[in-house]
Amino acid sequence: MPERIRTRFLVVGSGVAGLHTALRASSEGHVTVLTKRSLFDSATAYAQGGIAAALGAGDSPELHRRDTLAAGAALCDSKAVEILVEEGPARVRELQTAGARFDLEPGGNFKLGREAAHSRRRIVHAHGDQTGAEVARTLIDRVTNSKRITVMERTRVLDLIVAGGRCHGVRATIAGAPVDIIADATVLATGGCGQVYRYTTNPQVATGDGYAIAHRAGVRLADMEFVQFHPTALETPENPLALISEAVRGEGAVLLNDAGVRFMLKRHRLAELAPRDVVAREIFRERARGSRVWLDARMLGASFRKRFPGIFVICGARGINPEKDLIPVIPAAHYMMGGIVTDLTGRSTLERLYACGEVSRTGVHGANRLASNSLLEGLVFAERVARDMIARSPLKGAPRKKSWDAPPLIDRGAAQVAADDVRSVMWEHAGIARTAKGLRECLSVLSAIEQRLPIGATEEANMVETARLIAEAALMRKESRGGHYRSDFPHSKRKWRGRHIEW
Repeated sequence: MPERIRTRFLVVGSGVAGLHTALRASSEGHVTVLTKRSLFDSATAYAQGGIAAALGAGDSPELHRRDTLAAGAALCDSKAVEILVEEGPARVRELQTAGARFDLEPGGNFKLGREAAHSRRRIVHAHGDQTGAEVARTLIDRVTNSKRITVMERTRVLDLIVAGGRCHGVRATIAGAPVDIIADATVLATGGCGQVYRYTTNPQVATGDGYAIAHRAGVRLADMEFVQFHPTALETPENPLALISEAVRGEGAVLLNDAGVRFMLKRHRLAELAPRDVVAREIFRERARGSRVWLDARMLGASFRKRFPGIFVICGARGINPEKDLIPVIPAAHYMMGGIVTDLTGRSTLERLYACGEVSRTGVHGANRLASNSLLEGLVFAERVARDMIARSPLKGAPRKKSWDAPPLIDRGAAQVAADDVRSVMWEHAGIARTAKGLRECLSVLSAIEQRLPIGATEEANMVETARLIAEAALMRKESRGGHYRSDFPHSKRKWRGRHIEW
C-alpha cells in the first residue's frame, strides 16, 4: 500500500506561480510543495526580460490593457486582462518589499525597459537581464525559511486523486516509492511544455506534465494550439537553448540575414519590435530560404555588458562577443498560451483543483502573449488562488486507500529515443508553420511513439499526450491567429474570432 501524507494545501510546481501561492496560503495552514527536480528547476529562473507593469510616469493600467488585448488577437478574456493590469503593480511592489533587488534609477524609481508591442517603457528588470533568477531567489528564500511549508524535491506526480467529483490530492512517487498526498485544495503550477519541441528555451523539466495529468482526469483545457515561439534563441546544439532577450531588440539591436539585409523593415511597421509571432515567423522564413539570421547589437558597444551582463556571459562562453560580433539566432518554443481553463480565482472545472502560471488558461494571453506578462500573471493569479483557497473549509474525510505501484523505467534509452522523436515530429509539423497534411502526419507518428513507450516512461507519456493536444487543436483551427500559423489557411477568419477549442 502507498504511504499517505495529509496536508492542508498542496502545490505542484516551484516557479513564480507555485511559490507565491505557497507563501500566501501558508498564512492559514500547512502547505506542501512538490517539485520534479529541485526548487531552482523552473522556467521562472530562465526569464531574462522582466515583469511588465504600469509603474512609470506616463503609463497606466489602461494602456497596458490595450497593449495586452492587441497582442492577444481577439482571444483574450477582457476581465482577466483587467485584473492583470490593475493588480499587477501592487504585486511587483510587494515582491520588492519581500527582498527582490530590482534595477532602480538614481532617485529610487524602477528602471523600466521596453519590449516588443509595448507602447511604453514598463518592464521591470533585475541585474539587467536576470529578473527571473532574482524573483526565484527571493521566493525560494522565503519558502525555505517558512515553518509552514514543506518542500518535497525530486517527487514525480503521476495523477490526480479524484473521488465524488472532487480532487483530493495526487498520486506521486518519491525515490520510486508510491505516495498518496491528500489535501483540501490542490494547485497545479507545473509550468509549460516547450520540451515537446526540438528547439526550446524551456528547462528540461517542461515536459507538459500538468496538461496531461489534468486531461486524464477530465479537467477542461483550451487553446492548446497557441504556442509562442521566441524569435531569438542563441543558435547552438544545446537543450535548452539560451535565450537572447527581446529587451536586446528593445534597446536597438536589429536582425540581419546572410546578405546583411535588415529584412524586418519591409515585413512590419514596427520592424524588430513587431509582435513575437510575426518576428519568429519572418526569421523562420529567412532560414527556409537558406539564410541564417543574426542579431546585430554592435551599436550598443560597451553598454551591452552593463545592460545585459548575463547574456554577455552566455555569448562569451560560446566564443561570441556581442560588442563586436553578430549573434546567430533561431526561433524556439517558449511559452504555452493555452492550458487548464480557470475562472478568475484560479478554480478549474474539477472541484478543489486550481491552476496558475503557464499551465493555466486564465484568458490573459489570448492567442499571443505580450512580452513579460508571464511573470506578472504568475504573481497576480497565484495571489487570487491563495486567497480563494484559504477561504474554503477543509474537506471532510478522504478517499479509501487503494493499492497501486509505479513500475520503474526499464529502458531509459528507449524512453530518450521516444522523447527525441516527439520533439522532431512536433518541430517539423506542429511548430511555427503548420498544414493539415503535416498535422495529420504528426498525429500518426505520435500514436506510433505511444505504442512503443517502455514501461515506466511516465514523463515521455505526458509529452506524447500534451503534443497530441497541441496537434489536434492546430488541425481543428483552420485559420492563422497569434502564435498559431497555418500556411494552408494563412489569414485570420472572422468566424474564428473569439472561438476557443476545448477538451
